[in-house]
Formats: sequence, C-alpha cells, structure tokens
Amino acid sequence: MLNCIAIDDEKLSLDLLADNISKVPYLKLVARCRNAVEAMAMMEQEKIDLLFLDIQMPGLTGLQFAESMTNRPMIIFITAYEKYALDGFNLDVVDYLLKPVSLERFIKACNKARELHQLRSMAPQPAAIQATAFTDHVFVPVEYSQVKVNLTDIRYIEGLKDYIKIHLGTGARPVITRMSLKNIEEKLPPQKFVRIHKSYIVAIAHITSVRKSSVTLQSLELPVSELYKPNIIALTGSV
Repeated sequence: MLNCIAIDDEKLSLDLLADNISKVPYLKLVARCRNAVEAMAMMEQEKIDLLFLDIQMPGLTGLQFAESMTNRPMIIFITAYEKYALDGFNLDVVDYLLKPVSLERFIKACNKARELHQLRSMAPQPAAIQATAFTDHVFVPVEYSQVKVNLTDIRYIEGLKDYIKIHLGTGARPVITRMSLKNIEEKLPPQKFVRIHKSYIVAIAHITSVRKSSVTLQSLELPVSELYKPNIIALTGSV
C-alpha cells in the first residue's frame, strides 16, 4: 500500500483526483490539501510515499515545493500546463499528467510509481550504497591520460565508430576518447542523460524542446530514432 497526498488548489480538480485515487486498490489517500503548506504539515505527521501535485498554485508552486524537499517522496505532477514538463522530469518525478486526465492514463502513472517503490524496497541496504553508484564526473582515456569530465559540463555525446565525442556546454573543446557509446552510457546516471539515437546521448538539463523525431538543445536539433523513441516517451509522458 502506498500512502499518498493529493494537492490541488481547485476543489473540483481535487475531488476528481481523490475519486481516481479511490479506484486504485494499492493507494491510500492520507490527505487532501489545497496548498503546499498543508501538505508539508501532513508530511511531518505521516510517512508519505507518493504526492499527486498540481504545479500552478498560489504561494508556493508545485515545482518550488518539489525543489524544496531534500528527501522527497515519489511525485506525479498533474497540471493543465505542458510547458513545465521538462522541469518536472529534471526533478526525477515519476510521471507528468495533463488535465483532464483519463482514468487509464492515471492508473498507468500509478503503476509506474508502484513499480519504482517495489524496486527501491528491494535495493541493497544501506541506501548510501546505491547513492554512490554514480558520481558527479567520469574519467575517460585521452591519449596516455585519464581525463576527468564533470557531468554538469556535458551537453551531449556523439558516437563516431570506435570513438565518442563529448560536447561540453561550457564552450570548451569537445573531448574525444576511444570508447563506445554503450560504455559511456553505463557510466552516466539515467536520471540525467537519455539515449535518443544509436549515435547520440543527451543531457536532459540541456534539452529545450522535444518533438516526435527530434530533440533540441538550444539551437541544435538532434534526431530521435525509432529504437530509442520509448526513452523520449518516458521522459515527456507523451508520444
């Protein structure tokens, strides 16, 4: 059973959300809140596994609320505004639903949350072991040295047969190293990077827009292949 809170400043939306939650047998609605302050007070009293969170709310917005939490529960954003989708996924939310939400789409998002909760429950203890699986940098071989590349500097990575070219958002020259795109992908945290093509991995933080067959990094457009299109669907929550 997942303890959850529904948060929306509009009463009708909150009623509809609570009704949907009541139809999912593994969800327990602990509280209905009209703003983030009410939710924070409830989270101090109860262990909450999942938040259904509206974004556009007076005072503290849903995004600000999510960013303010250090040990935040799983979050599913439910909003009328598609423009916040990328911000939501940069916060590693479970899903991003656009109002009006069908029951089928709602249950699909809830299933993702339950699967993630089950995976976390099966993870080795202590949790600190998992936290060290990925660092904030990678070392890659360049000529006779191991060169350190900070993950926050990476804009995208391009595969070139036996080499890869790591393009940096800092304006520095790309780092070219003899390794495969698959090898570097295994070193990157999946919540910060996404594979979009057999030749491209991109940093989610640098994506400015997404289409069915391409992603844009500021003025640069990169193709999305059919094989990796599910990665984009998982990122944006839509086709």
